[in-house]
Amino acid sequence: MSLSQSPAVDQLTNAYDHHRLPSKRKFDDYAFAFDDDQEDDVEGPLVPVRMRKDDLTHQAAHPITAVLHSSKAPAFSSPASLLDSRPSSSSSSSSSDVASSSSSSSRLQFFIRMISQGKTIVVQANPEDTVKSLHERIQVMTGIPVIEQRLIYGGKQLQWEQSLADCAIQNDAGLQLVGRMRSTDHPQTWQVMDDMISLISRLCRGEVIPSSTKRIKECLINYFTITPKDNDKSAPAHLQIFMASSAPAALVMLYMSPINSNKQCADASIRHFLTSCKSALSKHLHSYCAPIVLEFCKLLRKFVKDDSLYESCRSALGVLLESVGTSRGLMVADVKGLIALQDIFPFVCELADKLSRDLESSVHSSGGPVSSDVRDFTAFLNPLRSAILERVGYQIPISVEWQKKDRSNPPYGEAMEFLHAVFSDLLAKMERCLIRVGESLAARGISEDESLHTEWWSQYLSILKELNVISKLYLGAEEQFWMVLRNNKSSLCALIIRFAKRNDDNQWLLEHKDVTDFESRRHLTMMLFPEVKEDYEELHEMLIDRSQLLSESFEYIARADPESLHAGLFMEFKNEEATGPGVLREWFFLVCQAIFNPENALFVPCSNDCRRFFPNPASRVDPLHLEYFKFAGRVIALALMHKVQVGVVFDRVFFRQLAGMHISLEDIQEADPCLYSSCKKILEMDAEFIDSDGLGLTFVREVEELGSRRLVELCDGGKDLVVNSSNRQEYVNLLIRDRFVTSISEQVDYFSQGFGHILSNSRLQKFFFRSLELEDLDWMLYGSESPICVEDWKAHIEYSGYTENDPQIIWFWEIVREMSAERRKVLLFFWTSLKHLPVEGFRGLASQLYIYKSSEPLERLPSSHTCFYRLCFPPYPSKDEMRKRLNVITQEHVGCSFGTW
Repeated sequence: MSLSQSPAVDQLTNAYDHHRLPSKRKFDDYAFAFDDDQEDDVEGPLVPVRMRKDDLTHQAAHPITAVLHSSKAPAFSSPASLLDSRPSSSSSSSSSDVASSSSSSSRLQFFIRMISQGKTIVVQANPEDTVKSLHERIQVMTGIPVIEQRLIYGGKQLQWEQSLADCAIQNDAGLQLVGRMRSTDHPQTWQVMDDMISLISRLCRGEVIPSSTKRIKECLINYFTITPKDNDKSAPAHLQIFMASSAPAALVMLYMSPINSNKQCADASIRHFLTSCKSALSKHLHSYCAPIVLEFCKLLRKFVKDDSLYESCRSALGVLLESVGTSRGLMVADVKGLIALQDIFPFVCELADKLSRDLESSVHSSGGPVSSDVRDFTAFLNPLRSAILERVGYQIPISVEWQKKDRSNPPYGEAMEFLHAVFSDLLAKMERCLIRVGESLAARGISEDESLHTEWWSQYLSILKELNVISKLYLGAEEQFWMVLRNNKSSLCALIIRFAKRNDDNQWLLEHKDVTDFESRRHLTMMLFPEVKEDYEELHEMLIDRSQLLSESFEYIARADPESLHAGLFMEFKNEEATGPGVLREWFFLVCQAIFNPENALFVPCSNDCRRFFPNPASRVDPLHLEYFKFAGRVIALALMHKVQVGVVFDRVFFRQLAGMHISLEDIQEADPCLYSSCKKILEMDAEFIDSDGLGLTFVREVEELGSRRLVELCDGGKDLVVNSSNRQEYVNLLIRDRFVTSISEQVDYFSQGFGHILSNSRLQKFFFRSLELEDLDWMLYGSESPICVEDWKAHIEYSGYTENDPQIIWFWEIVREMSAERRKVLLFFWTSLKHLPVEGFRGLASQLYIYKSSEPLERLPSSHTCFYRLCFPPYPSKDEMRKRLNVITQEHVGCSFGTW
C-alpha cells in the first residue's frame, strides 16, 4: 500500500476538503459571461465595485444563481466538472406577485457582470420590472447603496424609471455593474486586473488576439509596478486584489483550454507571475503571495497533477513558505490568507509518496529522487512539523498514547500518524539504498556505469536530514534512525565525502561521531571555514622579515580585519624571490614553531609528549599575551583552512576546553602526570588513613610563578577545610578545575576568539572542536606520524625530461633510501615546504610530485618550485656526485633556503 492510500491520508484529505476557508475563491466561482464590446460612457469617474461572494445572501427577492459561463463561452471537454452550474440559491419573497412572476413564460434571464471580480450572476425578472427595482435587489444582495450603482447595457447607462422592456434587454443579455471612484481604494489595480481578465475571457471564447501572451504579461508587469514595494499597509491590499478578481482561476481556465496557443499563453503568464513574486517584491511581502500561489496549486491539482506547471507552482509555494518561516498556530508567519494545516498536508502526502516510489526505483537502479522533489518535501514538511509540535506543546518525543489520544481531534491525530508512517517507510527505503551504495563501492567504486546513479545518490543526504528531524518527534524513532546509519557507516561516509557541500546544513551529521570516520568528519568540519580564493587580488598580502618572523607575523595577522583573512593569504619573505603557496606553507610551519616554542612563554609542552601543548598559566609575563593567544588562534585556523600540517598538536585538556567540555581526572594524564598520579592515590587511599589527617591536606593549591610561591584557596575558607574521605572527590575536582580551567581561562578564551574569527560563522567555534575526536585534530594539524615511505613517495612521482629507468633517477631513489628519517623530512620540506605528510601519505597531497631535468651546469645544486611540488636537477655524471649535492640540501639549516617560485 502506498503512502497516499493509507487511512490517515484519506481522513486528513477529507478534513482538508471540509475545512476550506470560505474566503477562498474556488475555481468554479469564476465566470466569463459578458460582452466585451460594451463601452462605459457613463458620466463621472467610474470604477469597478468590489463585490464579495459572501454578500450574495438569501435575502434577494428573486432567484439568483452564480454561473460559470455564458452561452457564448465554448464548453471545454477536459475540465467538465468545472463547467457544471452550481445549485441556485433562491429566497422566498413576501410579495405574492413574485411567485406568479416566477412561473411566467415571458420571464427574462440575463447576466450582470461584476467587473471588480470578473464574476457574473444570473438574474431572472419580468420585462415590466423597472431598472430601479433591479438596483434595489442588487442593494439587498451586496449592501451597495442604490445611489452608488450604475448599470450599463449596450454602452449606455440604464435609467431608473425605465422598464427592462424599454431598455430592450433580451434573454441572455449581458449587463455591467460599475460604481463611482469612492467604491474602491485601489482603482488603478482593479482596472489592470479587469483588463487582463477581459483579455483572457476573449481568448477562452475562441477569439484570436495578436500578441496575447505579451499583452497579459504587460498587465502583470503593470500590476507589480503599481504594487507598493515598501508600504506594509497598502501593498497587501494590492496583492489581495489579485485573488479577489479571480485572476488565478482565469489563468488556470485559460491553461485548460483545448486551444494549444491559449495553453502556452497561460503557462508563460503564470510562470511570469511566479517569478515576479520573488523578483519584483521585497521579502516581507512574500507571505501575501503565498495564498495566491496556493490557489494556483489547488486549481491545477484538480486536473493536471502530474504537470510541469503544477510542479513549478508547488515549488514556488515551497520557496515562499521557507522565505517567511513559520509562526505560532497553523498558519505561515504573516500570511493573511490563512494557509492552514489542511492546505499543507496534500503536498506532503503527494511528495512523500513520490519520494517513496523514487527510492524504490533507486534500489533497482531504474530511477531515483530528484532535487526539486526533495527540496519541496522539505519546504512543506517544516510547517506540518511545526503544527504538530505546537499541538503537543513541544513535549517530544511523542508516545503512542499521545497519537491515539489525538486521533479524536482531526486533523492533528491523522497528521501525527501519517508523518510517522512517512518516517518508517522512507527510512526502510533509505536503508536499502545505503546497502546498494555499499555494494557498488565494494565492487568497483563509482564507475562510469554508476555515474547516472550519483545524481540520485546526491539526494540521499538531504532525505536523511529530514528523516533525522522527524525522528526527534517520536519515541524510539531517533535510535532507530541512528542505528540504520551505524549499520551503513561506510556508505554514509562515502556519500558525505562525495556529496556534502559547503552551503548545505551538515551539522546534523556530526551529532553522533560513531556514524562517521576521520575523513568524513574532516570533510564536514573543513566546510566550516571560508573557501580559499585563487585570485591573488583577493588575498591578504604579507611581506615578512625572517629575522622578525613572530613579531611581524603578529602585526599582519592580529591587527587585520577578520574578513580580510577569509579569502586566504599571499606570503613573501623579504629579500627572497620565492612567492606562492610553497612559501606560504613554509611560513605556516615556521610561525607555528615559534608560537609554540616554550621560550616564548605562550604554551608549555606535555612532559610525556613534547608534540602536545596547552596554554601557559604564567603567560601574563608578556603584557600582550592575550592578544598573542588570539593571534595563535587565527594562525591555527588559517593553517587548517589552507590544509597545512604544522607539526604541533594540542593536549587533551586544551582540546576539551576549546570544545566547551568538562575536564576529568583522566584528561590531565598527559598534561601533568605527577598531579594525575597524586590525585589517583588520594582517591584510592584507605578511608581511615585519610580521615586521620595523615596527608595533612586542605583545600588549597600551591602555585609557582616567576620564581615565587603562593597559596590559592580552592573554595571559600579552603585553607581551614581539611580533606577527608567524604570530600576528597570534591577536592580533586576543584584542584583540577583550578589548575587546568581557572588558571588559563583567559588564554583559552582569547585563543577561541581568534579561531572563531576565521570560521565562516564565529559562533561555531565550540561546535568545530566538539565535532572532532582529539586524534582527528592531531592528524589535521600534525599529519602522519609514520616514517616517510620511499615506495609510496616513488609511486606519486611524475618525470619531465627523465624516465623512470634513467641512471640519475635510479641513483636518486637509492640515495633517498639510504637517508635517515630526519633527512628525508628535510628533503621533503625542500621539495614541497611540507615537513609532515597528511595522514593518508602522499596521496593526500594536493597534487603529484614532479622531478624535472634542468639544463643548469652540472656543478649546480638541485632547486625546487615548492608551489608546484617540483624538484629540478641536472643529469649528474655519477651517483657520488648526486649524493654530495643532495647531502648539501638536506642539512637542516639550509634545507629551506633554495626554493624558488
